[in-house]
Formats: sequence, C-alpha cells, structure tokens
Amino acid sequence: MIAVIDYEAGNAPSVVAALRYIGQEGTLVDNKADLARAERIILPGVGSADATMRSLRQLDLLETMTERVRAGVPFLGICVGLQVLFDHSEEGDVKCLGWFPGNVKRFSSDAVRVPQIGWNSAKASRQDAILEGVPEDGYFYFVNSYYVVPEDPTLTLYTTNYSVEFTAMIARANLFATQFHVEKSGPLGLQILKNFVRVQNDGRSALS
Repeated sequence: MIAVIDYEAGNAPSVVAALRYIGQEGTLVDNKADLARAERIILPGVGSADATMRSLRQLDLLETMTERVRAGVPFLGICVGLQVLFDHSEEGDVKCLGWFPGNVKRFSSDAVRVPQIGWNSAKASRQDAILEGVPEDGYFYFVNSYYVVPEDPTLTLYTTNYSVEFTAMIARANLFATQFHVEKSGPLGLQILKNFVRVQNDGRSALS
C-alpha cells in the first residue's frame, strides 16, 4: 500500500490523483493502524509547518511514521513534508521531527516576492536512482515562503535559487523529499513519482 498521509494538508488528494495517473493506487491514511501497514509513505504538505506538526500529533502518527522509516520503508516528503523533517522551522517557531539536523528559514521579502509561486529551475548535485530519466537540469513547480538549510550538505540532491541558493530536494537511503510539488511539476515530477514507486525496501534506513 502507498500511504498518502491525510492531515488536511490540501494537496493529499492531488498526490493520489497523480499516482493514479501513473497507474498506481494511493490510499489516504489518517490513523496509525493503516500507516503501520504501508509499504511506501508519502507526506504531502500545503500550509504551515506548525499546523502540520500539530495535525500529525493530533492524529498520533509521529511515532509510527518514524518507526516505519527506520524499518526501511520508502518515504517521500513534499513541500512542507520536506521542511518538517528538520529540527526547527521559523514558520510558527516550531520544533519539527528532527530526523536531520538543520533549520527552515523564511525568504527575505526585501529581496524577492514571498511566497515564491511558479516554475523554477533546479540542478542536480549528484546522481541517484530517484532521478532515473530526469535531467540534471529541470524546471519544477514551487509554492514556498520558507526553505530548508540542512547542516549536512550531502543530503542535498537538487538545488535551486530564489534570492538565495537553497535545497530543492534531498535523498538518503530510503528517504526522499522535495521542496517543489512533484504532483504539479509535469512529466519530470511524475517521473520522480514513478521512480519512488519502484524503490525497494532493502532494509537500509536514512534514520539508522
């Protein structure tokens, strides 16, 4: 089962629709019993980091989600689903999952229009199976006022620029996450989604 975590994030149904478009069935999941059976997990996100963390706590999903990723289950975070993987977000001054060291910062409205809305180019910093069939340089669809600053630069797979250079995608072992919306990024986003569906649970975990 491909579990799409449903915490009223707005774009969860869009992710399910994108999966259906590529011939896969995604299941909206909002309880830990269903999440515990997931063979793949997608954490979408539209909205704020503090609201996302609050909803995940209210649904009692945090522990089960972490356990499944530690067990090697492939995981894909999208937009806010990337940001909450780190220690802290300036958005709501909230403590996040802390799976990776790093922080989430706001773009300076003195430099650019905030939020960033629209297509932006991104460049791959290395090769990874999740990018099979995806060019080193490509355009993806972003909607974000905040961006991730990982402490470990080897996490970063794609970078982009919006007044500052920042991480557009991370990848390690069984965990992948994008600042851009794969479900709205046309053929390249759908190819990343197809590649994610092919990822096998070989026991490796980004959290081990």
